[in-house]
Amino acid sequence: MATASPEIRAIYWDIGGVLLTNGWDHEERARVLGQFAIPREEYEARHPDANDRWERGELSDDEFLKETVFFKERSFTPAQFLEAVRAQSKWLPGGAKNVIAALRENHGSANGGLKMAMLNNESGPLNDYRIETFGLRRYFDGFFCSAYIGMRKPEPRIFQAGTAMLHFRPEECAFVDDREKNCAAAAEVGMHAIQYRGEDALKDALRALGVLLS
Repeated sequence: MATASPEIRAIYWDIGGVLLTNGWDHEERARVLGQFAIPREEYEARHPDANDRWERGELSDDEFLKETVFFKERSFTPAQFLEAVRAQSKWLPGGAKNVIAALRENHGSANGGLKMAMLNNESGPLNDYRIETFGLRRYFDGFFCSAYIGMRKPEPRIFQAGTAMLHFRPEECAFVDDREKNCAAAAEVGMHAIQYRGEDALKDALRALGVLLS
């Protein structure tokens, strides 16, 4: 006998590409590298390994920059470079802010309602900056950043850890991300994955899971 799908009790959200612009992705890197006249290929050759360790919390900002930018003399300081990196963060045009705010207002967790959490790949200091600058604590009950917990999407265990730390089963949780590979990994562990393709499509996908905005 078929059983009803479990109620969605928590939604986990990627941030870059869903709510805010990306913190340090290809476009952001291109702008900042251009600003400081750093050849793109010079930086990119050093980026992947260092970025992986930075976003796992294994490198501090200073250590990351020493490996990728300040391995030689520069005419600017690490503080100036980091300021330019942080300046790339903005509310995403066409992002999910209105949907997230409506869910928070109508399904607030204070009385046992829908839980909301961030689940993102980010360095710790940049993640903290984005939370504070954009007031993200008003929307979320938990912050599962890769740098806090030492694992990155699309590793299945980051999704398993995120659901377990709020004491939910994966099938009770939805996950919203703009990247197909991250959605696929979340679905593999049993979460209801939604690839973000705009506000209207997100609303439709949430309604299909029984999550109403009003």
